[in-house]
Amino acid sequence: MDFFIGLSVLGFWFFVAINQDFAMNPAQAPAQQFQDSLLRVPTITERMGVSRSYWWKGVKEGRFPAGIKLSTRVTVWRASEIDSLIANFGK
Repeated sequence: MDFFIGLSVLGFWFFVAINQDFAMNPAQAPAQQFQDSLLRVPTITERMGVSRSYWWKGVKEGRFPAGIKLSTRVTVWRASEIDSLIANFGK
């Protein structure tokens, strides 16, 4: 019985030691973690200053990146792709 208690305590500290690296506060988190959030059409059109129909026409024509289909009615885009699109939009 003492063996199993010692083993479980050792396992607990091992778990804590491994997960300590992942438990950083948001100020220390890498910027990449927040750049790849997923955006839907209303957010994208607001950021770019374009209409919804203009956005979908651009996606259909290949001027804008294709989205990621989450379901039949939900499409999202990576924020990093949209940010680079906005940066290169006027060039």
